[in-house]
Amino acid sequence: MSVLVYTESEEGKFKKIAFEAVSYAKGIANILGTSVTAVSINGNQTDQLGKYGASKVLSVSSDKLKNFNASAYADVIAQAVEQEAANIVVISSSANCKYLAPLLAINMEAGYVPNVIELPSSVAPFKIKSNVFSNKAFANSEITTEKKLIGLAKNAFGIVENETSSIEENFSPVISEDDLHTKVTSMEKSNDKITIADADIVVSGGRGLKGPENWGMIEELAETLGAATACSKPVSDLGWRPHSEHVGQTGKPVSSNLYIAIGISGAIQHLAGVNSSKVKVVINSDSEAPFFKAADYGIVGDAFEYVPQLIEKLKEFKSNNA
Repeated sequence: MSVLVYTESEEGKFKKIAFEAVSYAKGIANILGTSVTAVSINGNQTDQLGKYGASKVLSVSSDKLKNFNASAYADVIAQAVEQEAANIVVISSSANCKYLAPLLAINMEAGYVPNVIELPSSVAPFKIKSNVFSNKAFANSEITTEKKLIGLAKNAFGIVENETSSIEENFSPVISEDDLHTKVTSMEKSNDKITIADADIVVSGGRGLKGPENWGMIEELAETLGAATACSKPVSDLGWRPHSEHVGQTGKPVSSNLYIAIGISGAIQHLAGVNSSKVKVVINSDSEAPFFKAADYGIVGDAFEYVPQLIEKLKEFKSNNA
């Protein structure tokens, strides 16, 4: 009886969160003395999953599933659960997985805990810790159902290499037309840069930058760090930056390893959306800015003076350590 894990991919390429989910599933499997079976929907290079602990990959290939469809994907995963007689299923806490999770939980008749941040503290009874209240608190939950669905919080467990001999098996689930009532007519990507969802580092700017014409240094810092760019809600409302970059409680949540806030005062809604980031760095000229109370590191000063210096030092460091 293996631990089942759904591995997300986009255009055939596995996302970073897929490898983290497999790593976490392997951690549970080790506790239970069992193995990991991964479900891949239109993913390529499935042998990559063995690197993180999947000993078996159920590979689904279907043009009907080319675009994400919560109902159809939930049905496919539920059929894999039935075939493998799996009682524990691991998914990520991505936007897509949050859509499919309730549907999958119903199909499986499973208890579901999202935003999980640790391996189970106990498996009999099954107890697990998660973030709640916009990452401002923790909950220790007991799942009492036979089948259990776990939504892993981003960057909570990390990617852990655990080389495992892996076999691939073609899996052909029954895809009901009733599951395909929602259809994607087109998809547009804003750019080819690192997305906020996948980024380990996020560089975010606020109204302290005074205008969109000053965003060049934010983008340069992000490029130097290999980071995604983001902004506060007022910035996107003013049209300085696209709404796709708005992070916070009413925008995209951020769980990066490093979050750099430049010229952002730190309204409670913004802090709630970025609170689960591991390290928060703030640059602001206002020493009373609320963000400093939540920051791990802070610089009180003019961003237009300090950010160029930071970029220069980072480039120098990279050059000396290439």
